[in-house]
Amino acid sequence: MDQRSFLVFINPLKDRIYRLSLRYLISKEAAEDAMQEVIIRLWKNRKKIKNYNSPEAFAITITKNYCIDQLKLKGNNNLRIVHNNFVGREQSLEKQIEAKDELKLVSKIIKTLSEKEQTLIQLREVEQLEYKEIAKILDMKETAIRVALSRARKKIRKKFLSIQRYGTTTD
Repeated sequence: MDQRSFLVFINPLKDRIYRLSLRYLISKEAAEDAMQEVIIRLWKNRKKIKNYNSPEAFAITITKNYCIDQLKLKGNNNLRIVHNNFVGREQSLEKQIEAKDELKLVSKIIKTLSEKEQTLIQLREVEQLEYKEIAKILDMKETAIRVALSRARKKIRKKFLSIQRYGTTTD
């Protein structure tokens, strides 16, 4: 793979790599550093990329592994998943505030999930990857992913409804 074909390959992935890094590392600077490091690693492995069925999955796997390594190095296990594109334009200010509060609550609930569940929610719900891509990235069977996602969603729903009904917190 020459420089041009590498740029054609990496340009569409930059945003996805950055967003995934930001979800794991929280800091914009750390996410930018991670993105650069992942691009360097991909460049070094450019000859292997064509051998993969899904080069995108390979890139996302490298990103995920790099971020997890960084979190382990820093002893920082505060994974955060936030998705800010939830609020629609037509909603009134009151509904926007309510939606943002609910989004914050769901985000807090997601933080209480296991690392595996958080990663699955991130890849499927936020990044909107297909089950096949997630299976390649996490080295899991599609059926196991579906089951784990279903359980994670049920946990989120149960805690959310409990908090909405009774006003308890996730802390």
